[in-house]
This record gives sequence, structure tokens and C-alpha cells, in this order.
Amino acid sequence: MSMKKRYFIMTGLIMLTITALVLSFQAVFASTPLDGEEALGRTLAKQAVKNSKRWTTVDHAKIDALNRDFTSGEEITQACLSCHSEAAIQFHKSIHWTWLASGDKSDMRYGKAGYSVNNFCISGNAMEDKGCLSCHPAWNKKGVQGEVNCLQCHNSSGFNFNEALGDIEAFSKDGDPDTKEMMKDLQNEVKEAVVKINFPTRKNCGDCHFTGGGGDGVKHGDLDTSLTKPNRLLDVHMGTDGKDFSCTRCHTTVDHNIAGRIYTNPAVATRKSLLEDDLAPKITCESCHSSEPHKNDSKMNDHTDVVSCQACHIPTYARVNPTEMWWDWSKAGKMKDGKPYVEEGPFGKPVYKSIKGEFKWEKNVVPEYFWSNGSQTSTTADDVIDPAQIVKVSHPVGDRTDPESRIFPFKIHRGKQPYDKVHKKLLAPMLSGEKGYWETFDMNAAIEHGNKTIGIPYSGEFDYVETTYAFPITHMVAPKENAVNCTQCHIRENSRLASITELYMPGRDKSNLFDTIGWLSVFGALAGVLLHGLGRFFTRNGKEE
Repeated sequence: MSMKKRYFIMTGLIMLTITALVLSFQAVFASTPLDGEEALGRTLAKQAVKNSKRWTTVDHAKIDALNRDFTSGEEITQACLSCHSEAAIQFHKSIHWTWLASGDKSDMRYGKAGYSVNNFCISGNAMEDKGCLSCHPAWNKKGVQGEVNCLQCHNSSGFNFNEALGDIEAFSKDGDPDTKEMMKDLQNEVKEAVVKINFPTRKNCGDCHFTGGGGDGVKHGDLDTSLTKPNRLLDVHMGTDGKDFSCTRCHTTVDHNIAGRIYTNPAVATRKSLLEDDLAPKITCESCHSSEPHKNDSKMNDHTDVVSCQACHIPTYARVNPTEMWWDWSKAGKMKDGKPYVEEGPFGKPVYKSIKGEFKWEKNVVPEYFWSNGSQTSTTADDVIDPAQIVKVSHPVGDRTDPESRIFPFKIHRGKQPYDKVHKKLLAPMLSGEKGYWETFDMNAAIEHGNKTIGIPYSGEFDYVETTYAFPITHMVAPKENAVNCTQCHIRENSRLASITELYMPGRDKSNLFDTIGWLSVFGALAGVLLHGLGRFFTRNGKEE
């Protein structure tokens, strides 16, 4: 055989070896197969929402109890209860009413009506801070002493019932004929609006949950007014040009108890698909998509026991509206010409308010990632802290060894808030009302009043401590084509999962042992092919073709 022919044979063998290795790596790391088969998770999800259109057997405009003049919210509630006799009893046991995680006043540890604090408006002061009660579903900010306001969650009119009914009450005490006529007009408006009854819409839920903490997008990052009428690019489930889901499509409800995490309690104890339990809450991705949502031969299915769906399918949050990332109470109280002021910054959002302090806002925020089993720690006003450290007011619970834990995306809100220098506890200043900070600008007096309200002793000495508060990111699910790319995590520099160090991640991590084994395998395979080719070549007994 000529040298030229031998050269071409050897070159061909080497090229075949390299091609085989490249194809092997592509097969291992491919995220989706090339065939047209639909992913199992998508098929199951379509089946789960096949008959998702709401239907009803009642027209509330034809209900006699609602076709009358109302002079108070309590009268409207009694009209509702004339048919829905058990609704108030059920609702009085829910956290939306009690604002206590336990639902029982004997356990005040967790809840806005208890000892819970955050690094936003800090405390609900046992429902005595009236500024918080606009989001409590009782009439006229009466808290648990009032009647349930059914319309806050079940009316689609957008009508301001509290204002109208307050005017009606005032007009009823005036004998002037013109005033009586105005009252009659208002009563007709109330009567027209009160019959617009519905299952809770995104706007009903969002009136509180989109603006928690005192403004649009302040708290969650993945919940703001952009989700009232989002498109599919913002959220594939809630997009009006997509599935147009309401919140209760996933936050399923039994006896007015709505599925979801409550302080330290996870949303569900175990992940189950509807195939395993057709009555399971639909609060997890696995409920509709199963634990192996991708195509059968997809490498991505090997990730679901370690990586949450949200980690890949929510690349950023606050994609339309900005979200608050920093709140420094230590800067509050500054005045201009003896008066409180507001300073506006980027995105048209305040970066300073005399009544609240300093803020920072961001858009298109990449989440921070932690191990999470669905539960979170919660530091209360009754817990001792270490002021020399950053205090984690709320933080995910989980680790690599916990089978229920997954790598999960979070918004971490940072700030500074007051703490007791003697008792080493976070404090609960009263903000609204005559004795509140927003009226007096006296933080010490506001703390004294607030802590007395919740029953926690205050030494009279305070300072400020840096804190963090973690919010799980689970809304604003992007279309699959916009999901996080493999190389955004499996990369040496600037990996999204740089903080997750408890496991070896190919592409991100370097191990001399693994690298040696890998290169030995590559060169071993190459040497095997070359030796085989050489063996075949030199054992031909010198015969020429």
C-alpha cells in the first residue's frame, strides 16, 4: 500500500473518531429531541385544563335579596349570607380573615395579626395599624370585629362601595330634598354594581397582592399590576392571549382556604400530579405537568429531582414594572423647609420618602438561587437576633440531602429596620394613626406604641440592623423558547448557580480527578480507534488491494 493511501486512511480514522465524540457529546447535552413528539408535561397540562371555562347556574341580578336599596356594607353581607349560609363561618377560619398562620388567637407567633415582621412596612401591629386594613376583607377597616366584605373578592364592577355607602349614611341624616335625591342616585349605583358577582379574578386578588408593602411591585417582584392583563410573553399561564388563568386556577380553594405557602408552612407537603391524585391542589408545576414534563429521551428530565421548574422557566422577574429591592428605614424623617418630601428616581418610582426612608428599584432582575423544600424560616418580633450579622427575617429552608428540596429562584429584598438594643429583638413601630410615625415622625414613640400593641416589651433604646427577606419567584413564567439556556448555569464564569456549591456541575466546576478521568477516556477512545486501525493495517500480510 502506498504511503499516500496510508495517510488518507489514518486521517479518515482520526476524523471519524472526532466526529463520533462530538456527536456523543451532543446527544448527552441535547435539551430536546429533534422529533415532532410532544412533551408529556405539555400533553398532561392540556388535558388538565381541557374544560377550564367557568360556568354558573345563577344570575345574581335576579336574586331578590340583592335587588333592594342598601345603606351599609353589613346589609350587603347579610344579603349574600341569605343564600350562602356557611360562607362567613368558613371565611372566619381562613388566614385571609384571621391574619394568623394558626388561625387561632392563642398562637400569635406567625401572622400580620401576630408577631410577624418584614422589612417593608414592618408590622401589622395586631390589626391596629389601620393603614394595613385596606387589604383586610372586612367593611370599613374594622378588622375581625367587622362583617366579611364578600365583594372585595367576588365583585367585578370596580365600584368603590365603602365610599358610596359612607356617603349614603351621611346623606341619610340630611333632610334636604336635593341630598335625598343624591342618596337615591347613589343607592341605584350600588344596586347596579352589587349584582356583578364573579369568581375571584386576577384584579380581585391583585388589589392586595400586587400592591402589598405600600405600592405596585414593592414586595414580590413576580406579582404586580402588569399581571392584571398580561400577555403570554410575561406569563404563559395568565396571558390574555394564552390560557388567561385566574389565580384560583392554581391556588385551588376548599372552604375558603386558598392553597399556598403560609409563613413557615409549605404550600404542599409532597409533590403529586393529578394522575396520582386527581383531588390534589394544583399549586405545584408537577400537578399538571408531572415530574417528567419533557420528552422521554430529553436530558432535561434528569434535572427535575434537583432543579425546580421555576429556576429554568422564569429567567427574570419584574419584566414590565420595576420592583423594590432596598428599603432603609434609618434614613426616614428628613425634611425640606420643615416639611416631609418625596424624591423621585429611575422608573418614576420614589427613591426617598420622609415617612419611609430610602428605596432602590430594579427591572428584569435575575433571581438569586437557594435550596428550598417549600418552607421558610420566619423571624418574629419575639425572636432574639444577632445585630452584628445581617438578619434573615425570612429565608428558604432546604439542602442538597433533602429529597423534597430543589434549587429555587428567589427575590431577596434588603433593607435596614429598627431593633431593640437591649432585648436584641426586631421592633414593630406603629406607622399610621395619631400616634403613628407618619404623623409624629418620632420613631421612639412609634416603637413604644407599636410594641405595646402587640404585647412585646421595649427597652426604650433602638438602633437599625440590616435585614433580608426572601420571596419565592413562581409567577411570570416565560414561554419555553425564552427559558434559561443550559450554558447560563453550566459555565465557568458568571454561572447563575454560582452560589449553589453543594454539588458538582459539569461546565461550571473544575475537578482534577474528573478532568483526568474525562481526558483519559477521550484519549483512550482515540487510541483504541488508532490501534485498531493500525492493527488492521499491519496484519494485512503486505497484501495490496
